[in-house]
Amino acid sequence: MTRETIGVLGAGVMGTGVAHALAASGFKVTLVDVDQTRADAARANIEKNIRMYQLLHKMDQQQADGIMGRIQATADASAVYDADFLIENITEKWALKEALHRTLSQNLKPGTPVVANTSAIPIAHFAKCYADPARVAGMHFMNPVPLMPMVEVIRAPTTSEQTLAACRALIEGMGKQSIVVNDSPGFITNRVMMLTVNEAIFCLHEKVAASAKDIDRLFMSCFGHKMGPLATTDLIGVDTVLLSLEVLHHEFKDDKYRPCPLLREMVAAGRLGRKNGKGFYDYDDAE
Repeated sequence: MTRETIGVLGAGVMGTGVAHALAASGFKVTLVDVDQTRADAARANIEKNIRMYQLLHKMDQQQADGIMGRIQATADASAVYDADFLIENITEKWALKEALHRTLSQNLKPGTPVVANTSAIPIAHFAKCYADPARVAGMHFMNPVPLMPMVEVIRAPTTSEQTLAACRALIEGMGKQSIVVNDSPGFITNRVMMLTVNEAIFCLHEKVAASAKDIDRLFMSCFGHKMGPLATTDLIGVDTVLLSLEVLHHEFKDDKYRPCPLLREMVAAGRLGRKNGKGFYDYDDAE
């Protein structure tokens, strides 16, 4: 795949990670957020993370400068209208996503593949925003994006083989693997994982365990997980986990996905995880 310009909408944790991974793979990236300050902060975070990766991967300064040189950060959404591929990563709220995709449908170049990087919302919902729904697919990147080797690609009923091929080529160009799954709320990874993290939070809420650390140690020691479910929740974002569970609960109409009250309490208290330094654990390296 030639190194096209990739539009990345949303400069939160996931959008920042996607932009970083793309630029590190040689793609030009236009990273857009509604607020220029947030867009600039995302670019600064990428630069900070690159310094860390320099130590891990023996990257020289010229390579690091090349990554940053391929990233444009802006609050002007029209900057992505001519992109060759678009990845949307904004907040997991359907009303916001729907409004954005309806605007994109009126302004993107014909045939440009459009991908929703969503935790749980069915891709069919996004496809309905477009006169040409064949161009729409889903990509579920894992956090931290630059370090995770696998991407879940979601095929909506209307997604064309051409769009899927473009998605898989992009992921391969990022040095990652992909697995294509059919559309479902939460797809496979989050449909299963959100049940696990929610039950772990219930165990803490009901004082079955004395601490988040004890729960996580059990999963790491007994099952060989690299990270326990509560630390994983902090990494994803406590608010993002709550929104994902709300989507799954709404879509499936099944109370097994009911969010634990502790999740709502933590979001209300502003304990959102690593992104702001306080979640199930306290962190000193908040963005």
